[in-house]
Amino acid sequence: MEKDREVVVLKKNGLLIVDDVELNRELLKELFKDQYTIYEAENGVEAEECLARDHNNIAAILLDIIMPIKGGFDVLDFMIRNDMMKEIPIILITGDTSSEVQQKGYDLGVTDIISKPFDPYVVRSRVKNTVELYRYKNSLEEMVSEQTKKIEEHNTQLINMIGMIVEFRDMESGSHTIRIREFSRELLKVVKQKYPEYGLTDDEIETIADAAVLHDVGKISISDTILLKPGRLTNEEFDIMKTHTTKGAEIVEQITAMDESYHKHCHDIALYHHEKWDGRGYPEGLKGDQIPLSAQVVAISDCYDALCSPRVYKPPFPKDEAFRMILEGECGAFNEKLLECFKVAKPEFERLVDTLQ
Repeated sequence: MEKDREVVVLKKNGLLIVDDVELNRELLKELFKDQYTIYEAENGVEAEECLARDHNNIAAILLDIIMPIKGGFDVLDFMIRNDMMKEIPIILITGDTSSEVQQKGYDLGVTDIISKPFDPYVVRSRVKNTVELYRYKNSLEEMVSEQTKKIEEHNTQLINMIGMIVEFRDMESGSHTIRIREFSRELLKVVKQKYPEYGLTDDEIETIADAAVLHDVGKISISDTILLKPGRLTNEEFDIMKTHTTKGAEIVEQITAMDESYHKHCHDIALYHHEKWDGRGYPEGLKGDQIPLSAQVVAISDCYDALCSPRVYKPPFPKDEAFRMILEGECGAFNEKLLECFKVAKPEFERLVDTLQ
């Protein structure tokens, strides 16, 4: 793995020289021709064309500021717009050494500034140091990314195992948490498309869907006599059952080896997935958008699955009947926007019920 990573990092071996004076380009080419594949441009337009075409192979840029057609700062703007600044270090080589130019250059993200006329040894040393620093930084970032991914995969496996333990104790088949995750994902996809004001991203959708697995983790704390009771619960028993929300939140709080966003969604879903839009839910009687969106989505998903699944106290409802009951408020009040999304997602929900038994 280490060797593979090194090959990927060292593959970028191009040096882009951007200067409108041919003599300067020739001097710089001579300095680096044995170390790099040389790309050159005599103005900002040519530089942008080269970057658009070959940026994946460019290890560094030597950039003049004052050039015809487009100058060096225009090239920097282009790179910022195209998210290239983190990949490629830029060294300005300029005759304008004013503090305003230097400040603007560093503010835009250049790595170094060398004044003209330049000393060949200084240029060679600074390019060498800059490229090595970026390669090291990118290598570290890749290693951190790989380790983060492994940790996330481990956390997901752990969360799934906990969810399955809760299901088996609740006499579920083992597919309930999987269906809740998939229902929530499908509903969130529609929310993202239909209501962009919620600001959902693809990453957040995946995080919420994975966090949905722990919605009932607090049921671990509920006694079997209540959890598995085949008949209707008494008021006292139902009050105890409702504590699975607060107990679930307490359990999640103890799981510290999680990404912050993932942890928050797990907590909010466990605590608030029985809140209702009109304030008649529990444990806190939250109203409207006081209820986190993640918990609202899981609440609909959980309700639909409960209706469509057999329980010790009831047979499953037909899918159309379950759909109607939720839309017509027979299961409590839900966000009208989410109900509109639920209508759109209906075919996917029905498909998941049939496939994830």
